[in-house]
Amino acid sequence: MSRIGKLPIELPAGVTVDIKDNFITVKGPKGELKQSLNPNIKVEVEGNEIKVSRPNDERENRAQHGLYRALIHNMVVGVSTGFKKELEIVGVGYRATSNGQVLELALGYSHAIYLKMPPEVKVDAKTERNKNPLVTLESCDKQLLGQICAKIRSFRKPEPYKGKGVKFVGEVIRRKSGKTAAAK
Repeated sequence: MSRIGKLPIELPAGVTVDIKDNFITVKGPKGELKQSLNPNIKVEVEGNEIKVSRPNDERENRAQHGLYRALIHNMVVGVSTGFKKELEIVGVGYRATSNGQVLELALGYSHAIYLKMPPEVKVDAKTERNKNPLVTLESCDKQLLGQICAKIRSFRKPEPYKGKGVKFVGEVIRRKSGKTAAAK
């Protein structure tokens, strides 16, 4: 058995699950998420637990077992508590401002970058004096949140010499020494 797939998923108070026609819908205080299911994977709701099982030990079914358990768990956590990611913008003159669902980034290019957020994602940009600007993204959909963070980071990835660019808060950038280290 899959170590991840065999674990039951606890349903917190206020979260409801509906399974119909190979689709699972999870509703909670933070929103509603829907996911299609593989017809081979069996999902059952027993009391306040969700159990995921597979019919046999074929390679494809073993791979899908843990995957769907993890996807359903992320949906349950998302609609109950939500997910939050913070991006830090490092660099002189680099700025971030949010106006409703539009994020404006100034990352050293000749133009500003405007990124319109989907309605499921809340964006907030904070700039404090003598600190790097922070962009905070919140959503109930973990997959969408990660994709948007990756898109923002791709506009200016952190470079290894000065560490300038867009990085996750807490991310460690491997730094390289410049030309002066080779001259000694």
